[in-house]
Parts: sequence; C-alpha cells; structure tokens
Amino acid sequence: MSEPLLEVTDLVKHYPVRNGVLRRAAGIVHAVDGVSFSLRSGETLGLVGESGCGKSTVARSVLRLVEPSSGRIRLDGTDITHLGKTALRPHRRSMQIVFQDPFASLNPRMTAGDIVGEPLTVHGIATGRDRQQRVAKLFEQVGLRGDQMRNFPHQFSGGQRQRICIARALALGPRLIVCDEPVSALDVSIQAQVINLLIDLQRAHAFSYLFIAHDLAVVAHISHRVAVMYLGRIVEIADKTELFQNPRHPYTQALLASVPIADPTVRRLKPLVDGDVPSPVNPPPGCSFHTRCRYAIDRCKIERPALREAGERHQVACLLNAGTGHTQ
Repeated sequence: MSEPLLEVTDLVKHYPVRNGVLRRAAGIVHAVDGVSFSLRSGETLGLVGESGCGKSTVARSVLRLVEPSSGRIRLDGTDITHLGKTALRPHRRSMQIVFQDPFASLNPRMTAGDIVGEPLTVHGIATGRDRQQRVAKLFEQVGLRGDQMRNFPHQFSGGQRQRICIARALALGPRLIVCDEPVSALDVSIQAQVINLLIDLQRAHAFSYLFIAHDLAVVAHISHRVAVMYLGRIVEIADKTELFQNPRHPYTQALLASVPIADPTVRRLKPLVDGDVPSPVNPPPGCSFHTRCRYAIDRCKIERPALREAGERHQVACLLNAGTGHTQ
C-alpha cells in the first residue's frame, strides 16, 4: 500500500488560560489531546463529534493555521510540523480549506473573480489575461457563470458564496482540502447540491478531503472513513459502513441514536448518555467519557484507553467491548 498523503501522529494543541492584570497562567485548555490518523490520496475522512470537541482545532493545526503544541504532521511524506514560513510556502499549494461561513471568509471589498484569482497571483502562477481565463474555468467547474466574476460577495446567495470558496480552494490544484463544516450554514435544499459538487470534484481531480461536520447523514454520504472525536481525542475510527452498522464505542452509539427519525410513530429510545461534556480545562482522568458512560467500571476512571484494533480497519478507544460489559 502506498504511503498516506496525510499522516497525523499524537497531535496536541493546548491553550493557556490567563487571569488577572499580570495575565498569569491559571490553567490549560486541552483542545486537542493526542490525535492520530492518516488519509490516503482520493479518500474522504469524516470527522464528527459534539461542539467543542476539537474538530476545527485539528483542521487548523493540520494546515498550520494554528501551531500545534506537540505531535507530528506529515504531508506527502514530508514532515511539515516545524517548517518556517518560507519552507512551508510550497506546501501551502497542496493543502487548502473551505470554511464554515462563506460570507465571513470572503473579502466584501473584492470581486468574486479577484477572490478566486488571488492565490494565483500570490504564488506567481498566473497574472493578467491568463489569470482571468483560469478563474473563469474555475467558476464553471463549481457551477457559476463566468460573467459573475465581476460581482461582489453580497450579490450572491449563500450556496453561491460557498461555491466561490470552493473555487478559491481549487485554484492552486491542491491534493488535500479541509472542509470545516462547509454546509452547516446553508439551507437544507442547498446542502445536497454543495455536497454532490464536492463529490464530483473529487472524482475529477482525485484529491483528498478532511471533512468536518455535525450532520451524520452528510458525513455518511460523502465519507469513505469516519473518525469520532470526544473531548479532544479520537475515540473510534472505521470505514463508513462498518462504523454506522457496528459502532463499538458507547459515545458513537449515543451519537447514532440521537439522529432524528422523521416518523412520529417510531418510539424514541432513552438517551444513551447523561450529563454534560466535561470542561476541557479540567478533563476527567482515565477515559474522558467515563463520567457519562453507562458501562463504565472502576478501571475506566483510572486507565486512559488508546486506539486499538476492533476489526478490519476499525479502531476503538474503549476498555470494554462497547455495550456488553466484557473486556475485549
């Protein structure tokens, strides 16, 4: 098997909490606490979990938009974890991001054509008429018209603005695109169009997606593999079909059980978890999920489980065989 396009090992990102006039450190936010995964060329890895679990921090750390506290990030065989701005610049062309809010990520003072063409100018790829032709082609690829290049962001709908963001991400011919909840700010009727566009573009260009979302239906539609995060750590990762049909971690089971069913005659099951997510400033010892897990035993309160094999291409961070109460 070929080497992964992206390989993340023991990624950690901590933020200090400072109080008082002297801004003394009063604690640490464990935003990401030892995340490891890999991503092959042409593959989509879905990253799911509750708000505040660290998904977006993982995405920004992978792209070096925020500096990781520790760990290793390898892109196409090159360790980019500690590269300076100059050394990192060539690798920026290989990794791009589509943000959650398309309006906030677009400069309102620039035309759509200038926004999409800016990366071409910054990296010295194209200028003048050549740039204009490239941008027009990118507009067509994402379902926009060439004459819309002269419009400003406020003249587009939400779905069209996200298409502009996708075109900008495509401009440099990346091999990895991070999608940070790219459809959560869009109407439901538009979400499917954007998701199908992303799938069609991947088939045409064979790049990889790290796809972050809350909506499990969206993740199931676009992903090849799915990783589930809880309180800064990945607790389960598997092929899409395997994870949805055979979830092994209690938290994954709870997420799947919480999906609404559009049938009033179906009786809702009792929630599988109780209480709130612990604070990332003071995470619980041992398994971080034990405070909400109905299957937790004393060992779970002490020992921090690592990801281990639970089947073919299926890993789970749980000391118990999920839901049975028997050790694996």
